[in-house]
Amino acid sequence: MSDPRDSSWSRSSRSALESELDRVRDLLERAARGEDAPQEGSGSQGVDGDAALGLLCTRMRLSGFERDLLLLCVGTELEPDFPTLCAAVSGDPPCDRPTFGLGFRTLAGAHWTAISPRGPLREWGLVEVGGGVPLLAAPLVVDERVLHFLLGTPAGDPRLEWLVQPLGDAGTLPDSHREQTERLCRLWAEARDGPPVVSLQGEDPSGALSVAVHACGMLGLQGLLLRGEELPDAADERARLARLLVRECMLSSAAIVIDGGGETRSRLASFLDRLAGPVILLGQAPEGLRRRHATLEIAKPLAEEQRSLWREVLADETVEESRLVAVTDQFHFAAADIAAAAAEARLEVGQGTHSAAAVWEACRRRSRDGFEGLAQRIQPRVDWQDLVLPPVQLAMLRDIARQVRHRVTVYESWGFAARGDRDLGISALFAGDSGTGKTLASEVLAGDLGLDLYRIDLSAVVSKYIGETEKNLSRVFAAAEASGAVLLFDEADALFGKRSDVKDSHDRYANLELAYLLQRMEAYRGLAVLTTNLKSLLDSAFLRRIRFVVHFPFPDQDQRAEIWRRMFPSALPRRKIRIDQLSRLHLAGGDIRNIALNAAFLAAEEACPLDMAHLARAARMEFAKLERHTNEAELGAWS
Repeated sequence: MSDPRDSSWSRSSRSALESELDRVRDLLERAARGEDAPQEGSGSQGVDGDAALGLLCTRMRLSGFERDLLLLCVGTELEPDFPTLCAAVSGDPPCDRPTFGLGFRTLAGAHWTAISPRGPLREWGLVEVGGGVPLLAAPLVVDERVLHFLLGTPAGDPRLEWLVQPLGDAGTLPDSHREQTERLCRLWAEARDGPPVVSLQGEDPSGALSVAVHACGMLGLQGLLLRGEELPDAADERARLARLLVRECMLSSAAIVIDGGGETRSRLASFLDRLAGPVILLGQAPEGLRRRHATLEIAKPLAEEQRSLWREVLADETVEESRLVAVTDQFHFAAADIAAAAAEARLEVGQGTHSAAAVWEACRRRSRDGFEGLAQRIQPRVDWQDLVLPPVQLAMLRDIARQVRHRVTVYESWGFAARGDRDLGISALFAGDSGTGKTLASEVLAGDLGLDLYRIDLSAVVSKYIGETEKNLSRVFAAAEASGAVLLFDEADALFGKRSDVKDSHDRYANLELAYLLQRMEAYRGLAVLTTNLKSLLDSAFLRRIRFVVHFPFPDQDQRAEIWRRMFPSALPRRKIRIDQLSRLHLAGGDIRNIALNAAFLAAEEACPLDMAHLARAARMEFAKLERHTNEAELGAWS
């Protein structure tokens, strides 16, 4: 099909238009001389079907009379003698504009349906009818967009330019997306009653847009993107917009691509029903849509496809294949995210960062969207040397890290994932008294794996409104899926307590929330860590679905001594610290940290090195906070 931007097509369109205008001029001159209107078809040799006028007549289904009436309006805009001839035919010099009445007296094949609001001239806004006079005497003006089209001029409708954007290039498609693109093309090509609305939904919105762009290209259509949130509120304005869009698609050989996001779904169904021709909806089809529609699922590229995309965008960078595999194993990215992360990584490489490390860090940054208001990102600053735990617990934590690191090999390469998504999530319950190292262990795991750690704000997640908790949890897991980030549900017994007996509707929905959580945890591809001070409050059905349960014991005196030794930074000025005396305080690691930190502030205030007296004062403060008795005889000996 001819491209309106092609110069040869523009020249042939203008040539065909000039020829037809000469024919209509001859009809006007005959009418001015008082000769009768010719019979239908007289003098017309037919319009070039590939020229703009021929395309418009075919697509708008114009009769010969409607075509010539439109040409009469076009000639009045372009030819200086047309207004004079119109005035001569009407017999009234001021009346120099075309009218329906003038057309009936001058043109062949006149029919009354041409002036109907449902006729193509008025239905598609090809001509504008003046007001204030009877319909037959109302002046007619060709629409500006239609005039530019007939001249072969690449000009869009000015009423749409702020609402509609032409789709650009989309780059390379992975094979899985190319298959969906070909399916979309077949849906439209094989449709007998007009193309259905095709809904592209799934976990890869940017991939859906790329599929839409490539499908339009394969079918020779120009894609016109409309943001769903920009639909007018008023029904009559949406109806006018729909007619303008359909007309634009007819003129430009275009398809309408609608981004279905935003709070417009209640208006979207009726708007889609008014559209004709090829329409792609980015997102889920709205309820109440009467027009025939189909749905295609657009998932993120497969792991091997992602590796191919990385190789393509990192062609000039040196990244070992093993590191590239590690990146795709950990970060589940769309093609657009891969391209953006690669661009960010190049900036860091230019500043001296190694390519592989720069790519990994760029991926971490790209995957941090979506947690706003629901989670707090914790920057891991500790490692295994900071953990003081019995050997059994340390071994279990290293097992957790090992499973996260090699989960793709076991699940995908070795086939365990082929049996379904259940039990593929790596979840851990850290149980123990406050301050025994549960959150610290989560930081160590995240730091060892090179991942972000997000502490979930339970007060923001749990909602008293039915269904809202599930929506919030869905947002959390969806945001984490791209990176497989470590999720920390701190003090999880507040959310995962024993499921209650169903006494009312609130109990029933609370149990549904727990069931939804269990299902998401089983399918989550990363690590979810739950901490609790009261393991006995957790539901046994919930515990059965936890892969690792790590009990954090209260530290004995030897462990407390080790915690005290590791608590003081090397840069801290201090006098002799008696670790044996400090370890006799029956405190957990978190309490020990508080004492060490408070003592350091006391020393800073006195501008002197830290000593046992500062620690004694800080210990009294901590015991008072915990509402516990202090052994003053022992603490007094520290000063």
